Formats: sequence, C-alpha cells, structure tokens
Amino acid sequence: MKAEQQYIDLFTQYEALLCRNSAEAMNAPRAKAFADFERLGFPTRKEEDYKYTEVGKYFAPDFGLNLNRLEFPVNPYEVFKCDVPNMSTSLYFVVNDTFDKHVHPSAQLPEGVLFGSLKEMARLYPDLIKSYYGKLADTSQDGLTAFNTMFAQDGVLMYVPSGVVMERPVQLVNILRADVDFMVNRRLLVIVEKDAQAKLLVCDHAMDNVNFLSTQVTEVFVGENAVFDLYELEETHNSTVRFNQLFVDQQAGSNVLLNGITLHNGTTRNTTRVTLSGERAEVNLCGMAIADKNEQVDNNTFIDHKVSGCTSNELFKYVLDDQATGAFAGKVLVRPGAQHTSSQQTNRNLCATREARMYTQPQLEIYADDVKCSHGATVGQLDENALFYMQQRGIPLKEARLLLMFAFVGEVIDCIRMEALKDRLHRLVEKRFRGELNKCQGCAICK
Repeated sequence: MKAEQQYIDLFTQYEALLCRNSAEAMNAPRAKAFADFERLGFPTRKEEDYKYTEVGKYFAPDFGLNLNRLEFPVNPYEVFKCDVPNMSTSLYFVVNDTFDKHVHPSAQLPEGVLFGSLKEMARLYPDLIKSYYGKLADTSQDGLTAFNTMFAQDGVLMYVPSGVVMERPVQLVNILRADVDFMVNRRLLVIVEKDAQAKLLVCDHAMDNVNFLSTQVTEVFVGENAVFDLYELEETHNSTVRFNQLFVDQQAGSNVLLNGITLHNGTTRNTTRVTLSGERAEVNLCGMAIADKNEQVDNNTFIDHKVSGCTSNELFKYVLDDQATGAFAGKVLVRPGAQHTSSQQTNRNLCATREARMYTQPQLEIYADDVKCSHGATVGQLDENALFYMQQRGIPLKEARLLLMFAFVGEVIDCIRMEALKDRLHRLVEKRFRGELNKCQGCAICK
C-alpha cells in the first residue's frame, strides 16, 4: 500500500473528530485540502522541487497522532530553562502540536498584540483568522501543504496591530514529547500590520528518544513599512524528521529577516516561499546547517519579485561531516515590470569528508532588463594551506579545523539582529563543532 492510502483512510474515518477538536476557520479548507491530497499525493523525487528528498518513505511507518487532543503530562516551564544571557523574551510553548496552556506571567505583551493558540484565537476572532488562514499556503500546488492542512488542529497565532513596536522578542519553543513513534502537524500564522515591528524566535527540541515526524506550515503577512524578524533554531536528534514550509507576503516598504539554523537533526526539509508584493520591500534570507553522521538537510527557496524596486539577499552555508547530505535549491523570479530589482544569492558549502554529499542548484529567472542580480555557489573542503599554516604556528590540526569551520559559518550568525542571540549561537556552534551536546543549565530537555 502506498503511504498516501493510510492517511486517506484515516482522514475519511476521522474527519468529524478532526473538525470537532479544532475550530471553524481551520476546518473550512480541510475538505479541499483532502481532495488536493488525494489528487497530488506526497511529492516524489521526479518533481524538480523535491529531487533531493523522497518524502513518501518518511510517512510510510505507522505513527501515532493525537486526534483527540489529549494533554501530555508535562509543564514545559518546569523542564525548559533557557540560559541565554541578557536575552529577555516573552516565552511560550507548543507541546507536540498543541499550544501549551501554562503561560508564564513574564510573557507580557503590548496592548493589542495577540499571541496564543490558533484554535482558541479562531473561536475568539473568527473574522481575523478567516481573512488570513490558508491564503498563502496553497494546497492545490503541494501535497505536503495539503497534508498539513488536512490534519492540523491547532497551532499559534501572532498578531501585531498597526503601529505597535514590540521591544521584547517572542520566543516559541516547540517540544516533541511521546512514548511511541509520533507525528505532529502544526500551523503558525503571523500577521504584522502596517508600521509595526516584531521579532519571533522559534526553537525545536525533542524530549524523548523515539521516532518523530513533524510537519509545520507557517504563513507570514507583513504590512506596509513593517519590520519583522523570524529566527528558527532546530536542535532535536537523529530520529526526527521535519518538513517545514514557510510562506511570506510583504507589502510596500516592509523589511523582513528570515534566519534558519539547523544544529542537530535527523532529516530536515525546509521550504521557503517569499513574495515581494509591494515596492521597496526587502527580504534577507539566511540559513546554516551543520550535519554529521547520516543527517540530511534540504533547503528549497523561492523569492518572487512581483513589483519594481525590491531587494532580496540570500545566504546559505553548510558544513557536512561523515556521511551527511546537504541540498540547496534557490530560485529568484523577477517578473515583467519588476524594474530596479536588486537580488543577490549565495550558497557556500564545506564537505569535511569524501563521503559527505552536497547538491546545490542556484537559479535566476529574469523578465526585466533594468535589474542588478547575481548568484553563486561553491562546494569544497577546508583549505589545506591554511591548515598547514596554522599547524606551523603551534595550533593542533583538530583545533585548526574547528577554527576554520567556525569562521566559515560566522557570516550567517552575524546577520542576526539580536545581540544576545547572536552571542549565544556563536557558543552553540562552537560546541557543535567540538562534538558537544548543547546543555542549557537546569534544562531537562537538552540532556
């Protein structure tokens, strides 16, 4: 039986249960998503966008799902103690795919800002959610998006009204927790209205050493002259599979920074789709992956310059050791009439062993003549001359390799616009290269 059939049967049998334990705004596109999934199925490697990741095989095993929305016995505030110095955030948690009801008093938000369970927010503010939910994540074009829309029952809403400047970043921690092999399907809806400013840090962790499969669809709407930063940090383990899809729409004069870092994982596929819908919009898209053993990290990006005068800067770097596999496919589309576009795309990769594999595919598709666009990609190994030079000055080979790799990825970390997070990530990356696990003081998750 193909992997799709078990989920078609599951949805058919439990559609009423899925809807009963969710909200109307999330249920509205569910039937269409199911029809699209029946037609499309899971993406295969025959499709250009998925040529480096065979999706279906990861869904073939029998995973548990929490369709009844049972509570898991964990208070994340008691087991998660983040020790990032000088970084004061409003802290929230999602346990598997349910927004955690334990909200700490320190999670204070400016007046008018909403942050909480997407299911509950859809009941309190149905018109707001209906206006945005599912509008960027098109289920008719992608089987994974359709799958997530079929099964997602909860998630997170972040709403920042016009003119509000959030001085304190929001931190959202996704925790995977189960005693059996488990699947979670999450949604994240971000609405940053005109002239507003906000920062969101999303961290992925796994508490238990079982097989986890997670799908997440994030939709981000950024209004005129708004500023929004989204940082995603993955620190799970080798038995996790993560399919993460991010859709962003930017209006005129908006400024967006997207920065995704994978430090520990099993198999990760990140899909990013950015649409520059208003003039003078700017996006800075950065990514970094450090992988060893048999880990795999696949980033697929698409930036759509729909109008004139927009800017996009893209930088991805990989360091691959052992038998790790990396993939990057990035496409920039400049539509007719999108004059005065400025776009730069860069992908740099280090393979520390001959067994490591990196696949890179930068692309430009331009239909305007007054533009400034460039792209480039390299795959190589550590500079032997530099290693020799450092050893001649008394630096051991292992330490010399670490210093060169650390300097190589530093450019991605330096794009971060939160100094405390930037400093913390420099230390985490150094630990990663030294083969040490991240151990936050007092944290029961990072064992």
